[in-house]
Amino acid sequence: MAPEAAPATAILEVRNLSKRFGGLWALRDVSFSVAEGQILGVIGPNGAGKSTLVNLITGLLRPTSGQVLIDGEDVTGSRPWVIAHDRVARTFQIVKPFRGLTVRENVAIGAMHGNERDLTVRDSLATADELLELVGIAKHANDAPGQLSVADARRLELAKALATRPRLLLIDEVMAGLRYAEIEAAVQLIHRVRDSGITIVAIEHVMKAIVSVSDHILVLHHGSIIASGEPRDVLSDERVIEAYLGHRYVKRRST
Repeated sequence: MAPEAAPATAILEVRNLSKRFGGLWALRDVSFSVAEGQILGVIGPNGAGKSTLVNLITGLLRPTSGQVLIDGEDVTGSRPWVIAHDRVARTFQIVKPFRGLTVRENVAIGAMHGNERDLTVRDSLATADELLELVGIAKHANDAPGQLSVADARRLELAKALATRPRLLLIDEVMAGLRYAEIEAAVQLIHRVRDSGITIVAIEHVMKAIVSVSDHILVLHHGSIIASGEPRDVLSDERVIEAYLGHRYVKRRST
């Protein structure tokens, strides 16, 4: 697929990005760009290549070919901490807080090692308090992370990423395992994060959730982009329906 023309204010550009593990192409010839202030949703069935894409952008994996650019600078293959210092942060599907610290201290660690240099411990704790309020778990500030519900543990993961003061945030299946009411709350939270000036790439498996939160959606299947556009257009694309529901469903739908 030919690279899309990047908007003048693109914060992230991915150009013909591919990753092969042995004989398996986990991602192949993927190109897109994200404008500053946008929420881009990336969806696809399990095994579509979504997490591989995040790992390539954030430096946990090196691509077989292709480029990743942040603010026009080629960061392809850079180490994760180099990309983090470009004010890029991410969450992880599997939440792994520091178990020996409180919720508040977990977030403060992110602030101390983030993009605002020379923060004192006091300033870092103040940042943690601000972010715990933002994500809605301030009441758990002094609790151990192991006491949190699944939904609140994901909120903690988000607060830890926000503590580094990113301009670009990649969230990897932050709504996985949540109940309907929790998903609605998560959607509202993501909008609040965007309204604070952060560009977001949201990786999700739950289509209903990502449609509610995204300005633009691209769909991965078997490592390639099969659709890209506004949510309502992507939802009606038969290639997307088939990827999620199967060929038989599409055949019944057309008869």
